[in-house]
Amino acid sequence: MSPTPAIPTLVRGPRTLLRQIRETIAAAGQTQAKLGAVVRTIAASMVAEVCSIYLRRASGEMELFATEGLDPSAVHVTRLKTGEGLIGEIMRQGRPLNLMDAASHPAFSYRPETGEDPFHAFLGVPLLRGGRAIGVLVVQNRAARIYADDDVEDLQIIAMVLAEMVAAGDLLDRDELKDIEIAPHRSERLKGAKFSDGLAFGIAVLHEAPVAASRLLSDDVAAEEARLAQALESLRTQIDGMIEGHEGLVGPSFDVLETYRMLAHSRSWSRSLQDAVHSGLTAEAAVERVRSEHRASLGQARDAYLRERLHDLEDLNDRLLRHLAGEGSSARSLPNDAVLIARNLGPADLLEYDRSKLRGLLLEEGSSASHAAIVARAMDIPCVGRLEGLRDRVNEGDAVFVDGESGEAYLRPRPDVVKAFTTRMAVRAQRRAAFARLRDTPAITRDGSPVAMLMNAGLAVDLDILPETGAQGIGLFRTEFQFMVSDALPKFQAQRELYDLVLARAGPLGATFRTLDLGGDKVLPYMHAEREDNPALGWRAVRMGLDRPALLRLQLRALIAAADGRPLRVMFPLVTSVDEFRLARSLVDREIAWAVRRGRAPPARLDVGAMIEAPALVWHLDALLPLTDFVSVGTNDLTQYLFAADRGNPRVADRYDTLSPPFLRVMRDIHDACVASGTPVSVCGEMAGRPLEAFTLIALGFDRLSMPPTGIGPVKQMILSVDREAARRGLAPMLASAASSVRGEVETLARKISVDL
Repeated sequence: MSPTPAIPTLVRGPRTLLRQIRETIAAAGQTQAKLGAVVRTIAASMVAEVCSIYLRRASGEMELFATEGLDPSAVHVTRLKTGEGLIGEIMRQGRPLNLMDAASHPAFSYRPETGEDPFHAFLGVPLLRGGRAIGVLVVQNRAARIYADDDVEDLQIIAMVLAEMVAAGDLLDRDELKDIEIAPHRSERLKGAKFSDGLAFGIAVLHEAPVAASRLLSDDVAAEEARLAQALESLRTQIDGMIEGHEGLVGPSFDVLETYRMLAHSRSWSRSLQDAVHSGLTAEAAVERVRSEHRASLGQARDAYLRERLHDLEDLNDRLLRHLAGEGSSARSLPNDAVLIARNLGPADLLEYDRSKLRGLLLEEGSSASHAAIVARAMDIPCVGRLEGLRDRVNEGDAVFVDGESGEAYLRPRPDVVKAFTTRMAVRAQRRAAFARLRDTPAITRDGSPVAMLMNAGLAVDLDILPETGAQGIGLFRTEFQFMVSDALPKFQAQRELYDLVLARAGPLGATFRTLDLGGDKVLPYMHAEREDNPALGWRAVRMGLDRPALLRLQLRALIAAADGRPLRVMFPLVTSVDEFRLARSLVDREIAWAVRRGRAPPARLDVGAMIEAPALVWHLDALLPLTDFVSVGTNDLTQYLFAADRGNPRVADRYDTLSPPFLRVMRDIHDACVASGTPVSVCGEMAGRPLEAFTLIALGFDRLSMPPTGIGPVKQMILSVDREAARRGLAPMLASAASSVRGEVETLARKISVDL
C-alpha cells in the first residue's frame, strides 16, 4: 500500500494551490491515494473542515469518490440519483451553490453514512468540461457562514483543472474512467427534420471546432494577459471589418454581425477572461473556463433570446481561440467519411469543405428551405436538421449515422443499429443503380403523356452531374449563389464567365436563369441591409432589382453577353404585379438594344418569364400571361405566402401541407390559365422533386418539372408507372375536400392505380 503523501506547507492562492495539487498527485501512488491527497490539500488551503469530490457515473448517479472530513466509509458508497440533493442541484444549474446552512436548503438530502451532521456552511462548484458538469467539488465548515467571493473564485479554478485531470486520466485509472461520464458516450437517437434525402455513415466533425488548450496553468501572468489583449483586439478588428464590408463573412445577416460586434466589445466578457488569466490560467484555459460557465448558465435558459446569445458567445469563443493560436481561418481538413456537425450553416460554409470526403450533415437548427439544406440537396449530401441539443451530445470523432429518409440521427450507434443501417444503405445503393439505368429512358406515362424532367442548379458542381442525371435541361439556375459565396460583389466578367459555363454545359438542352433572388433571409455580408420587421415580405427579389436597376442591368448585360448568339431564357423571381413584370422586361429590352448598338450578337432566341410565387399574381394571370414567354411556379415561396407560414421558421415551416385542397386548387388554376393562353408552364419548387407530390402535379396536368438532381431518378420511376388519366380522375374529387390535407388519400390513390413511389 502506498504511503500517504505529506501535505506541503500551504500558501493561500489558486496558483500556489494548483501547483501543490500537481506535486501531490505526482507523489501519490494509486488512484484513491491521489484523490485523498487532493482533497486534503484543498481542505487545508481553503481552511475547510470538509472537502469532497463527487463524480457522475454513466448511470447519471453522483458518487462520492473522495473526502476529507466526512466518514471515509461513505466513499464509493454514497450515491445520489440524478437531480437529488445539493449535489444534484449544482449539476442541474451548472453553477456554484454557496450556503450558510446546508440543511435548511429545500434540495438538501440527508445521508447518515457520511456523518455530515455537524457541518453547516457549504460551498459546491461543478466540475465543468465542455459546458457539461461531470462532477462536483465541495468544501464545508461547522460554523454557519457564507464563503467569500475569493473562495468561490478559487474553488472554480481548482474545479476546472480537476475536471481536465479527470478527463486526461491523471486522477483516475482508465478502468475507472470507463464508467465516468466525461463526455457523451452512450448510443443515442435524435429525432429531427428531413432536409436532404439519403443515408450516410461517418465520423463526426464539429464545424468550427474549438482549438484545444494545450496548457492550463501559466507561470507568467503578464505574458498571458498580453496575449489575451492582443487576441481580443485582433478579433474585434476582424468583426469590425465584417461590419464595414472590408472582410467577407458569408451567411450571417447584418443584425447578427452587429450582435457579434456588441458581444465582442462587451466589458463583462473581456473582464471575465481577464480575471481568469489573472488567477493563473493560460489565455486558452481562460476562454474554456468562461465558455463552460456560459454554457452551464445559459444552456438551461427557456428564453429563446438568451439561448441565441449563447450561440453567439460560442462562436466568439471559437474565434478567439483561433486568434490565440494564430489561425485566421476556420477552414479545416476532413477525415475520410466525415459527417459535419453544426448549429447552422450558410451555403458558403458548406462549400468550403472537401466534397469527396463529406458524407453527411447534421444541424441543430435550420429548415428544409434554408440555404444549407438547398446546397446539401444540390450536392447530394444527406442532411437532417432541427436536432435539439446536438452539439452538446456529440463528440468529435464519434461514429454517426445520418438518416435523411426519416429525419433522424444516430450517435455512437450500437452494433445492431450499425448492421440494420448498413443493410438499408445497400438497398438504397441498389435503388440508385436502378435509377441510373433509367437515365436515357424518356419520361412518358403509361398512357403516353411525355413529361419534361429538368434540373435545378446554382453551383458549378451541379453542371458536372447534369449528364449523369438524364435531365432534359436546367429548369432553374439560381444566380444568387455566385453572389452569396463571394466576399465581394461579382464583377461583370465573373458573372459572364459563369453564365457562359452554364450555357456551354447545358448545350442544346438549354438553361433557364433566375435573376437575383436576394433579400429576405438571403442577405449579403458586403451589402448594407436595413432591419425589416418581416424580411420575407420585405425588400427582396425583383423588388430589389427594380429599386437598384444598376445591379439588375449589370446581371442582364452579363447574361446577354454570355449568350453570344445562343438562345437565352431569363425569369424574374417573386413578381407580385403585372407592372413589376413590365418594368423588369423593359430592362431586358434596353440591354438588348445596348448590346446591338455596340455590334454584339443578341440571343438567337430570347424568352422572358415570371415566377409565380405571390398569391396576388394567381388571380391576375389573365393580364400577366400575354406579356410572358413562359412562367414557372415556385412552390416554396407560394406555399409560405399562401399559408402565411415563414418557411425559414422551424415552428411553422412544416405546419401546412402542399397536398391540401386549397394549395392544389391554386396549382390547378395556374395550370388551366396557362393552357388557355398557350403559355408554357413549369414547376421548379421542391414539390416537383418528391415522387408523391410530383404525382399530384402530373394528375393536375403539369408536364414540365424541374427538381434537385437527386429527385430525377425517383420521380422518373414514378412517371413511368402512372396512368395519367386515372390519376386525374382520382384526384379531382379530393380538391373539394374539407380536410386540411389529402396526403393520405393521395397515397391510397397511388397504391390503387399501382404507382411506383
